Amino acid sequence: MALPAADFKAVAPLPAEAIAGPAAKRRRFRFLTGGKTLTGLIVLAFFVVIAIIGPWIAPFDPSARSNDLLESPSGKHWFGTTHLGQDIFSQVIVGTRSVMLVGLTAGIVATILAVLVGVTSGYLGGSAGEGLSALSNVFLVIPALPLIIIIGTALPSGGDYLVAVIIGFTSWAWGARILRAQTLSLRRREYVEAARASGESTWRIIFFEILPNLTAVIASSFVGTVVFAVMSEITLAFVGVSSFSEWNWGTILFWAQSQQALAQGAWWWFVPAGLAIAILGTALSLLNFGIDEFVSPRLRSGGKTKAKNAAGKTVRLRVGFTPVLGREKP
Repeated sequence: MALPAADFKAVAPLPAEAIAGPAAKRRRFRFLTGGKTLTGLIVLAFFVVIAIIGPWIAPFDPSARSNDLLESPSGKHWFGTTHLGQDIFSQVIVGTRSVMLVGLTAGIVATILAVLVGVTSGYLGGSAGEGLSALSNVFLVIPALPLIIIIGTALPSGGDYLVAVIIGFTSWAWGARILRAQTLSLRRREYVEAARASGESTWRIIFFEILPNLTAVIASSFVGTVVFAVMSEITLAFVGVSSFSEWNWGTILFWAQSQQALAQGAWWWFVPAGLAIAILGTALSLLNFGIDEFVSPRLRSGGKTKAKNAAGKTVRLRVGFTPVLGREKP
């Protein structure tokens, strides 16, 4: 029996946001909810804040001498003093700016170059793509650290920005190679072909169709470059290439090593700077692990080794290159 038309009520379609619900919004920020990622971001943000306000909150001038020679940590000098009476806590606080400046600047420069060269060469292909790929191969074999030592010795007044730019210009090739390989696998996907068939421009396809799918790879490349830049800056200061007028953690270790701090039992001279390096490296590693877990579904499982099959029985996951189900032992 047909119902009269008056019994039907017009119902307006629900908006996509209402249909998706809060789950869709949560998925956008799932990357930031992981414990490793959140911990890494908090520690990294702490060092960034210290780098910004460090010279203002340092209790002493890091280069100022005093009569408190080689004293252990105390209420006056939290991290102790050097053989010249310099406050090590102030040196660590002030030196954070140089380390973070070099690391983040080099990471930004290298990431921009890697994205421009890698994605462009992977999408364009042909002679242009091969030429950009050859350029990446050339920069792969350039020794970054010796080049920095030579230029830093020739231009001692260049400062942290010169070191950061050199590291950035010599560290983008690996990221470009990875991005090129990923772009080659994405450029023939259905959604890219549909965008190309609809008449979208090349740069619009790259920026709105391909780059969003490379976000995790780009972030991982950035974190890796920051780690390399930080360690390179500290290494240069430790071997005595950087200017001693600018404090960083490597400079503290250089003076501690040159004055035989370990032999004198002055553990407070090198332990704080070493711990700062270790904590920053751990934070960047946790951030990188969080990115890997966000990208890889296998890592997102959280290490679970048990699951239920279609029959409702608990089974044990045997994880190898290909995860398979194994029988649960009685």
